[in-house]
Amino acid sequence: ITLAKEIKTKLGTLLQKPDSAFDLIIPYPEKPEKPAKAQKTSPDEALQWRESLEKLLQNAYGLTSFRSFLRSEFSEENIEFWIACEEYKKIKSPTKMAEKAKKIYEEFIQMEAPKEVNIDHFTKAVTMKNLVEPSVSSFNEAQKRIFALMEKDSLPRFVRSEFYQGLIK
Repeated sequence: ITLAKEIKTKLGTLLQKPDSAFDLIIPYPEKPEKPAKAQKTSPDEALQWRESLEKLLQNAYGLTSFRSFLRSEFSEENIEFWIACEEYKKIKSPTKMAEKAKKIYEEFIQMEAPKEVNIDHFTKAVTMKNLVEPSVSSFNEAQKRIFALMEKDSLPRFVRSEFYQGLIK
């Protein structure tokens, strides 16, 4: 009985509301971190990213910059899913492909996934059907949807950001 009371007391303490709103403040990076790994790009090259998400993603500095920008907005799940799909397509071993497919599904596709991407039910169903026998194209439909979403939504925000504006000057 005393052990149960002790656990109940500790749980009660943990579940209490914070005393002030300051306990709930999440640190927010003011600006995206500058990409360290990739070679900085020319302003002319960066200007081309406005027109094409594909060009942006093909450029190592562009990809790193875009990912960092999305991270600063707490919306990096789409680019992380896209990168995971690109890595998945390079896998040759059926065993490793099946393992990676399961990991991608659990991380990005399944309901309540830690980094669940926003895809419609039809695309989700097609993807799940494709995963019965994983192949290089298993995530193609979902990846296309996420690419379109980033192109329509994330890219325009990135292009308007101070960070991008600094790149093209």
